[in-house]
Amino acid sequence: MSPQPQPGRPTASMTFDHMLERVRYDGVYPTRERAEEAVRAVLAALGRRLIGDERVALAACLPVEAALVFTAEIPEIRPITCGAFVEDLAARTGGTTATARWDSSTVLTVVARLAGRDLTTRVLHQLPCDYAPLFGRDDLVSAA
Repeated sequence: MSPQPQPGRPTASMTFDHMLERVRYDGVYPTRERAEEAVRAVLAALGRRLIGDERVALAACLPVEAALVFTAEIPEIRPITCGAFVEDLAARTGGTTATARWDSSTVLTVVARLAGRDLTTRVLHQLPCDYAPLFGRDDLVSAA
């Protein structure tokens, strides 16, 4: 039996394969490949949104393969709403906004578990307040 993560603390490191299986299970994806597509697309999209210490800290919490996808993107300066984030993801993947929202929520909830509550809160402070539900948070955190 593995130890349970404590609230507010990052979970133990996770392999990329384990991350994909967690996303596949949580998102009810039919295949590992579909889960991996979602992980790669959402992490790339998030990589275009975050800068600074939070970007570095979040990359350190991710499995190496996931961190490389996340950090390969050049951050854009202009903030965008959660709705625009989802629409951009849908356009880039050729999917619907409903699918992009599902993918985002599934992947970012797993990312939030890896990051822990404190780092997730710091990340959410960089984003407009409507992102919190994508990270599995019911509290809205306003951008700094």
